[in-house]
Amino acid sequence: MSATTFEQSVDQERLLVTRIPGPRSIELMTRKTGAVAAGVATTLPVFAVRAGGGIVVDVDGNHLIDLGSGIAVTTVGNSSPRVVEAVTEQVAAFTHTCFMVTPYEGYVAVAEALNRLTPGSHRKRTALFNSGAEAVENSVKIARSYTDRRAVVAFDHAYHGRTNLTMAMTAKNMPYKHGFGPFASEVYRAPLSYPFRDHGVDGHAAAARAIDVIEKQVGASNLAAVVIEPIQGEGGFIEPALGFLPALADWCRANGVVFVADEVQTGFARTGDMFACEREGVVPDLIVTAKGIAGGLPLSAVTGRAEIMDATHAGGLGGTYGGNPLACAAALATIAQIEDDGLVQRARDIEALMLERLTALQAADNRVGEVRGRGAMIAVELVEPGSNTPNPELAKSVAAAAHEQGVIVLTCGTHGNVLRFLPPLSISDDLLNEGLDVLDVAFRNLG
Repeated sequence: MSATTFEQSVDQERLLVTRIPGPRSIELMTRKTGAVAAGVATTLPVFAVRAGGGIVVDVDGNHLIDLGSGIAVTTVGNSSPRVVEAVTEQVAAFTHTCFMVTPYEGYVAVAEALNRLTPGSHRKRTALFNSGAEAVENSVKIARSYTDRRAVVAFDHAYHGRTNLTMAMTAKNMPYKHGFGPFASEVYRAPLSYPFRDHGVDGHAAAARAIDVIEKQVGASNLAAVVIEPIQGEGGFIEPALGFLPALADWCRANGVVFVADEVQTGFARTGDMFACEREGVVPDLIVTAKGIAGGLPLSAVTGRAEIMDATHAGGLGGTYGGNPLACAAALATIAQIEDDGLVQRARDIEALMLERLTALQAADNRVGEVRGRGAMIAVELVEPGSNTPNPELAKSVAAAAHEQGVIVLTCGTHGNVLRFLPPLSISDDLLNEGLDVLDVAFRNLG
């Protein structure tokens, strides 16, 4: 696919005119160090000035291939003309009124779209927020209100956000939780299905294992919600074995527990379905979305069964900026582009290309323990040669080598040993192949 299908604002080629980082980026990083809190870290020491298609342009004129999409946010590209036009029109009309004071049609239209798009034909309601963490936290509020129970179960390797409650739900200590406690109470953790490390345990057996822990350590009668990422994001792009998610959803329904799918990273065509839970026909009670929802503007949502969503008292949900009109305009344009341009299929095409290339890499390098993922959400788990022992240093070194050659690559995983790839669906095959060529060279040079 050609990037011209999407946008022409940025030349779609990798170009290095200085070393990475260049002098202007180095200057700005010095200013950043002096002005920005030290806890706000950056993956690459370069400063962007333009972006579009599959390219990010830095202040020194370097064109970098984008295999990160701002962590799965810019699914339709960083400067989709459709999104830009919609936001420009809205900003000229008004930027804010607060939906809880004087509402506007854009919020209602986004809610209608999400009610239509999310899995299940049941009656639905939607509430809009700003960030993924905020939406996850509100899904728990809603579940507690509906069930009049307090306990929440999350899973090993989970990532749900940086608020106090979502930090409690997140499994990884550094950098997300370290030194920030005490955390919210009544949050419990169950074992996930992790096929690469589960020694042959299938999805149904893994679900039985998790349910046994939940029943013994929490008790179904105390449990408001089970919250799970259908494919984990920060935890390492872990896709549970077939049968795991449906078995959990069935158990929740049988026990009056709200089943919450956190699709913040997996939603909006990212995995080759509009939502990842659709692949196994799982219909969540509540689904949480953000990231790819609005073309780069801050927006998130909780969508779910009408009787659950309506259980909260009037005024119990909301926030000053939730469902901001600019973000709503961007979301409607993004959703239209995903549907009109066939981006669900585009994600599947990207999957086929990437899996072919990365599987060949795995065959040639025994430090590649597993290649996994779906759609444009693909990962490589790196290990010590011929073993399952995590190799975070190799992941860090490969990413750094790619960065030096103008390719944006991210790492993740509880052990930091996973390379993750989240290219925008607007990237061309040529750019994608070139980025993977750079990755191949990095592995050879680090052999």
